[in-house]
Amino acid sequence: MKILIVASYNKNRFAPFILEQANALQKTGHEIDFFCVIGKGYLGYLKAFKSLQKKIKTFQPDIIHAHYGLCGLLANLQRSVPVVTTYHGSDINIPNVLRFSKITMNLSAWNIFVSEKCLHIAKQKNKFSLLPCGIDLPIYNETDIAAIKKQLNWQEEKKHVLFAGAFDNTVKNAPLAKEAIRLLKNTELIELKGYTREQVTSLLYASDVFLMTSFTEGSPQVIKEAMACGCPIVSVNVGDVAERIEGLEGCFVVERNPQEIAKKIQQALSFARRTNGRKHIIKMELTNDLVAKKLVEIYKQIISKKQN
Repeated sequence: MKILIVASYNKNRFAPFILEQANALQKTGHEIDFFCVIGKGYLGYLKAFKSLQKKIKTFQPDIIHAHYGLCGLLANLQRSVPVVTTYHGSDINIPNVLRFSKITMNLSAWNIFVSEKCLHIAKQKNKFSLLPCGIDLPIYNETDIAAIKKQLNWQEEKKHVLFAGAFDNTVKNAPLAKEAIRLLKNTELIELKGYTREQVTSLLYASDVFLMTSFTEGSPQVIKEAMACGCPIVSVNVGDVAERIEGLEGCFVVERNPQEIAKKIQQALSFARRTNGRKHIIKMELTNDLVAKKLVEIYKQIISKKQN
């Protein structure tokens, strides 16, 4: 099977989770190629259509998998190759983008939503699956933690809370996180910005708590990654976080209140050990290899339906 991945390349790179999913698909024995969408807004995406047509003509894919609603809309402007579109959150949670995503849902052969909340907002009734993106399980183990902290030059007397993004990303709601941290003694909030994938994994192993205060999310990969690294988690009820960490000792869903957040961070700090998040990820079948197998089944069904 030949699969063409259509995704944004505006930052001179594909989102890491898209690449990881594509790599997992390739490992199942299928041929993968990419189409880079460079441009912003509806018109920016439309300008890429001729280039996409050329790519389809040369690669001749059996199926196209587009990531995010606008990429799905672009991919569906041609009608010769069936399109699967995955919606990751921002294409559902932002009303001005949702209206374009709605068109994409009608045109796509199949739609994939990464969380129940996204599906609820989209109100899609047919041609869909609920399938969060998977993660690659890290190869670190608990014995590495002390060495990682030493590398980071973190003060032993301080507790370190890793924030779920850049402070200047307004969607992540850093002011609420900072207000909560100010209520705690000897606790530092670490900004998650400008790190490689390997460095993020190191930070998740080294941090005492992972904190998410976002206004909106889809199915945040970093929550799954924190779970896989055994990092205690405190998060507002956003995206599918509550579903992911349900029943996971040392992890808490909290109201958007700095006092309550500080209280739960303190409880997470008192947990004082790694969580069983890695086992939860495996149990929920959210590793990239298992997600890839589910995607392949979706592709096969669509191709078979087209042939019949």
